[in-house]
Amino acid sequence: MENFKHYTVMKNEAVDALNCKSGLIYVDCTLGGGGHSELILKRIQPDGKLIAFDVDEDAINASKERLKDYHNLTIVKDSYTNIKNVLRELGIPKITGGVLFDLGASYHQLTKGERGFSFSKEAPLDMRFNQDADFTAYDVINSYSEADLVRIFSEYGEERFSKRIAKNIVETRKSQKIKTTKDLADLIVSCTPHVKSSIHPATRVFQAVRIEVNQELTNVKNTLNDVLDLLEVGAIISVISFHSLEDRIVKHLFKYHSEKCHCEKNQMICHCPPPKLELVNKKPLMATEQEIRENPPSRSAKLRVARCIN
Repeated sequence: MENFKHYTVMKNEAVDALNCKSGLIYVDCTLGGGGHSELILKRIQPDGKLIAFDVDEDAINASKERLKDYHNLTIVKDSYTNIKNVLRELGIPKITGGVLFDLGASYHQLTKGERGFSFSKEAPLDMRFNQDADFTAYDVINSYSEADLVRIFSEYGEERFSKRIAKNIVETRKSQKIKTTKDLADLIVSCTPHVKSSIHPATRVFQAVRIEVNQELTNVKNTLNDVLDLLEVGAIISVISFHSLEDRIVKHLFKYHSEKCHCEKNQMICHCPPPKLELVNKKPLMATEQEIRENPPSRSAKLRVARCIN
């Protein structure tokens, strides 16, 4: 696909963390443009195996072309949320090498106008990662109650003017549906104070709606817990997140499963199971200054890495 553009964030750092070896099984939960997968494949030759997931048809088609010379790759058109079932169907009981998550939307998704992720290009309110899904941003904006809109704008977008925006959306849709990205962006601009900022007033709401449409935070939390059951001792889990909500989930889960005890302070005898994980980096790794210059969105990327020890 000539028009498929994707910048692989923290490619070397994320794959270095996996400590790739031939003969082991690796999983790339977010194939995207195939940048991470290609580097993994190069490092696990000749006998390693890579399973790569994506729900985006454009990403899959582009990566199939990019990775066509690698014969130890299985691309799965499915959500990483189904990792347990997919690996079972493939006859893979354990991930012996490691698993990589590169969370969030890709450059291609955000900039392809008709996908409806961007307020800078007029398009139908869509925002689906998986275009076979029925539920879209249009459904969120035109059917959610005012209270639910306030909740997602506040929780997922950390938007200060959530109540004002939600109220205006509900009032506007009484007379006409809000159909396009421009309709929504213009409404947000019209009902929020004009403040000097490099961030467009619609940025946080668009992020919140995208997260809701794709159930991103729920999926990350549930899948990370599933993956812990699939890791062989010694296998690595490497996660790149792009906003504080995702990073918080990863941080807390890694911290919880790397602690020796979760007992109350007044409990005399500890019955906690041994920790499952060992933190490889206690503080997240960040993109280099050079990478940030080449790809400014990578400035918000955080990489957390842990090793299965039980």
